[in-house]
Amino acid sequence: MKPRLAAAQALAAVLSGKASLAGSLPGPLAQVAPRDRGLAQELAYGTARWQPRLSGLAERLLQKPFKAADRDVEALLLVGLYQLFHTRIPAHAAIGETVGCTDKLKKPWAKGLLNAVLRRAQREGEALLAELEHDPVIRLAHPRWLQKTLKAQWPDVWEAICHANNLHPPLTLRVNRRQGSRADYLALLAAADIAAQPCEFSADGIHLAEPCDVQQLPGFAAGRVSVQDEAAQLAAALLEPAPGQRVLDACCAPGGKTCHLLEQEPELAELVALDLEPRRLERVRDNLARLQLDAHLLAADAGDTAAWWDGRPFQRILLDAPCSATGVIRRHPDIKQTRQPTDIPALAELQGRLLDALWPTLEVGGVLLYATCSVLPMENREVIAAFLARTPGARELDIVSAYGLKQSHGRQLLPKANGHDGFYYAKLIKIAAQPRVAMA
Repeated sequence: MKPRLAAAQALAAVLSGKASLAGSLPGPLAQVAPRDRGLAQELAYGTARWQPRLSGLAERLLQKPFKAADRDVEALLLVGLYQLFHTRIPAHAAIGETVGCTDKLKKPWAKGLLNAVLRRAQREGEALLAELEHDPVIRLAHPRWLQKTLKAQWPDVWEAICHANNLHPPLTLRVNRRQGSRADYLALLAAADIAAQPCEFSADGIHLAEPCDVQQLPGFAAGRVSVQDEAAQLAAALLEPAPGQRVLDACCAPGGKTCHLLEQEPELAELVALDLEPRRLERVRDNLARLQLDAHLLAADAGDTAAWWDGRPFQRILLDAPCSATGVIRRHPDIKQTRQPTDIPALAELQGRLLDALWPTLEVGGVLLYATCSVLPMENREVIAAFLARTPGARELDIVSAYGLKQSHGRQLLPKANGHDGFYYAKLIKIAAQPRVAMA
């Protein structure tokens, strides 16, 4: 399969609301020649990253919008526009190769349409985009509802958040301290002529200057390092697991924080790693095996403790709650299409229910770390405020650090160019096994 067609097929599923890019791309990508898979992936993710802007331009170029049955043609057009305005691919190649993919769509009319529209875009696109720049949807390439939400919550930095979301994310590593220090691994990278620097906030983190095939990194197969964003690496140090403790990592997949906790504290009594989907636990199992670590994996609903909890309390709990993922848009740009404003209150309700369900499993004196990769206060400080109000036995522990922004509850990291993702943390201690007040 041609790389442009593979990218368009994956994007068509996203535009139709049938799948995420992570779910829709692997199938078409497997049919692309290995040498072209990097291009297919770049076209899919790049087009998704700039989709609001590209769709706005397409609307000006077309006489009428596409029908729902023609998302494949629409996606192919967006892939063509992405090449013209966001890559160094020569225009003649971008247009010719993209138009050539229409032969596989079995829609004879599509070839003439795409050829005409893309050639007009080549001639007039820059002028049309300049006319549309007054609209922040076009200028910042974010859906209007998300822009309004970010502006309301972060009035001084909302545009910077949008700009950070549109950048390629850095490749960040986490050194397995069981197998050596960060300084040792930086020396290995230098010897391999791989430019890198230590992360600012994570003691185990390393930023690579350029992305690379992680399989080629020194010692990767043997578990010397893992790929994990710096913000996510902060969880283990915040939770502070100690020898002999029983630890729960709820909603654990893909297992980065599970592994980091085990790397940080080798003498845990037990680490229970829980996730709703058995297939997602396979990746956790693979990561544990590569890093030569061990955890008790359970496929279960964290909120249904009767189905999985054995009654023995945990001294530490990490709740990396399901969320809007608005802090990691640069890694998952299709969030701009797949996430809807109605999702946010539903997610906040789920987050509150998970906190309520897990709290009884925590020992008095134990600590629960609440985390999300969201930048929206409704999922973060507001969830914690409501939980504290209905849970007399809970107290917040202040997170004193140089990173992020102190909130009324917890600490918020915003996505940072060439740095960490957007993330939120709140640290709670159980001071008494008191009954909770019911959720409103």
